[in-house]
Amino acid sequence: MRKLKLIWDFRGPAALKTAQHHEIHLKEYIRMQNLDIEITGVETLSDMHSIAFLVMDESQMKPIRDALKPHRGQVYQNQ
Repeated sequence: MRKLKLIWDFRGPAALKTAQHHEIHLKEYIRMQNLDIEITGVETLSDMHSIAFLVMDESQMKPIRDALKPHRGQVYQNQ
């Protein structure tokens, strides 16, 4: 099964802190919806751009995308 990474972009001087806070809410949503999602995270792309993300099976994507409205998505490459 293909995995997808849903991504929320945050920009500006508080981007990292905002992304870290957003990840807390993603984990709360996963727990409240009893979803089988184990991969979430935060990445810093530059001083002024950070992302929060979660990774799920492609079959789970549509209802999660519609509920959480990510900025973008991509096929997950296990690193």
